[in-house]
Amino acid sequence: MRLIALNDLHGNLEPPSGSSGRVVDAGGADVDAGGAAFLATHVAQLRAQVPSVLLSVGDNVGASPVASALFHDEPTIDLLDQLGVAASTAGNHEFDEGYAELQRMQAGGCHPTDGCEFRPDFAGATFPILGADVVRDSGEPALPASTVVEVGGVRIGVIGATLRDLPTVVSAEGVRGLRFTDEIEAIDAASDALTARGVKAQVVLLHQGDEGAGGGPSECAVKPDGPGSAIARGVSAAVDAVFTAHTHQQYACSVPDPAGVQRPLVQGLSFGRLLSVVDLAVDPGTGDVVRADTRARNEIVTRDVPPDPAVEALVAEATAKAAPIADEPVGSLAGDLVRAAGPSGESPLGDVIADAQLEATRGAGAQVAITNPGGIRADLQGGTVTYGQAFTVQPFGNIMQTITMTGAQLDAVLEQQWQQQSPRILQISSTLAYTWSQAAPAGEKVSGITIGGVAVDPAARYRVSVNNFLAAGGDNFTVFAQGTDLVGGPVDLDALLAFLAAHPNLAPPPTTRITTAP
Repeated sequence: MRLIALNDLHGNLEPPSGSSGRVVDAGGADVDAGGAAFLATHVAQLRAQVPSVLLSVGDNVGASPVASALFHDEPTIDLLDQLGVAASTAGNHEFDEGYAELQRMQAGGCHPTDGCEFRPDFAGATFPILGADVVRDSGEPALPASTVVEVGGVRIGVIGATLRDLPTVVSAEGVRGLRFTDEIEAIDAASDALTARGVKAQVVLLHQGDEGAGGGPSECAVKPDGPGSAIARGVSAAVDAVFTAHTHQQYACSVPDPAGVQRPLVQGLSFGRLLSVVDLAVDPGTGDVVRADTRARNEIVTRDVPPDPAVEALVAEATAKAAPIADEPVGSLAGDLVRAAGPSGESPLGDVIADAQLEATRGAGAQVAITNPGGIRADLQGGTVTYGQAFTVQPFGNIMQTITMTGAQLDAVLEQQWQQQSPRILQISSTLAYTWSQAAPAGEKVSGITIGGVAVDPAARYRVSVNNFLAAGGDNFTVFAQGTDLVGGPVDLDALLAFLAAHPNLAPPPTTRITTAP
């Protein structure tokens, strides 16, 4: 029997553009990939070969392009229903608009403020949205821990869990009233409950993963000691496979369970560019999974197959209804603005967004602006820029906030870029510059910080603009939360739109603000 999974779709109904719409295959070649109509065809082809079930590992919605986001991601839920998704776990972006909105995604009904703008009504997801480790402050489960699906006459227990650190990557309002418990403990409890029901074949949909190390779609090229691998090694030996997500990486690995028996660990990039496929071998007499005969891989969602007509019609409906807003020109570029970072961690698009945020908050006394790379979701191609393209780049609707920080606090927050398995380099305005050293120990990596070409004084006070997510300490940049004298500003997208309008034929800036040392 076959398990097919997608992860981190983020409402990408149309084929994603730029680097977000490509996959590096096993031979190192770039392959155009993704698009819901092509995804549907690949799913159908995989299903036709063997009894199969389709699953999702979360972040189906949120940070979505305008054709989905303009309608509160209802078109994406309709897509997943149309594809026949049997179960999904909740990702962090399922909480972007709060728990009540996640419940509406599940149960249906019109948006409480905007109503039903995509279609006259919204039925909600036909599949359960799982979260074994998501509980209310009262201790009651906030989401179902698991579900059971039947494939080829075999019952399979599907357990869903999201990352325990979810509150650090969404706004505080989005998770108000909720707690996120230890992933392994929650998965093990759900596994025990399934075992008590006689369900022997079990898989986990885990919205957490590892950082990749540059391998092909079905290679096990991951950096060591990743959180996804740690959880996959630690959960109950009754679990037969672990699908991961969140890090937008491609890998197909095998890891030992606590009893020393290998089981698959797999992730399929993002935006519908890959499908993760696990072919489970099941003993028909016992119902147990034969791990030695189980295989995992990732399949590229190529665009050389006929698009599925029904899904193509759904996508066309969403894009047509969004077109009056999405197609409006908002600026022009002399060349491509890419979000891919160079060796220093700086990117041309990150530079432009930070400059836009600085320009939009000068009235609040801003001297520098800093933005998080995770908030930059796509490239901008040269030529005319439309509202829809700009929205795809900055879809969160975060509010700019200008705060006062000391020079010592600014240094401390820049040092926090090295808290993760891989550095998370903040994008900075042209007024800020510094050097970081790869060899220096954590906490001492940053040197030579200047603002406007003048060395930063640890005791002096500076006005720094960030979005409200960072201002609250998001992405574990907790020093930002120490800022004082907060003044609110525009929405981050509006800052970018104003900047593009004020700077026609904008050229990509040189990435020279952050320099590196041995």
